[in-house]
Amino acid sequence: MNPYERYVLPKLIDVVCSTGNVMKARSKIVPQALGEVLEVGIGSGLNLQFYDSKKVSSIIGIDPASQMQTLARKRTADINIPIEVIAVDVQGIHADTDRFDTIVMTFTLCSIDDPVAAIREMARVLKPDGRLLFCEHGLAPDLSIKRWQYRLTPFWKPMAGGCHLDRDIPAMIRAGGFLIDELSEEYLPGPRPMSYVYSGVAHQVP
Repeated sequence: MNPYERYVLPKLIDVVCSTGNVMKARSKIVPQALGEVLEVGIGSGLNLQFYDSKKVSSIIGIDPASQMQTLARKRTADINIPIEVIAVDVQGIHADTDRFDTIVMTFTLCSIDDPVAAIREMARVLKPDGRLLFCEHGLAPDLSIKRWQYRLTPFWKPMAGGCHLDRDIPAMIRAGGFLIDELSEEYLPGPRPMSYVYSGVAHQVP
């Protein structure tokens, strides 16, 4: 890991992902979590303030970026929910099948190497009646913006921790074994190739 990835990128991601409009998008989806929660891509813990301690019994947060864990662990002290933060990717948790009531995934799928395989693993560890809550940026509907997303992604990825601008989020979630119950789409304020966001709720295919 080079010095940029170790020292600069974590702080940069934390700043970009904690802007007002991004936090507002998080605040609409995370409070819906119930029971035992798996947060995939917990990063620096920006979602923690939005969990409802009356509805959530515990949180396991996973993220392969160990350099983000210091920030995340500081933020765990501010909420009254048992939390464990683990520096692994979604394939590395080795959780029991049908364990979690809720899986939360926000601004994470863009940087997972094999997103469909990761979503299939989420489906495995989620209870049959559990829910996947997601809020992800991805492929825009406008052709001119799509073209820019395709052009920019090869240059953007090395600077942004492997982030892809051009992923079809709903298609990946469905390919991973989920049906989407609720879906909203919008551009957040900011550069359009980076700011088209999908938010929603999904459940496993029976």
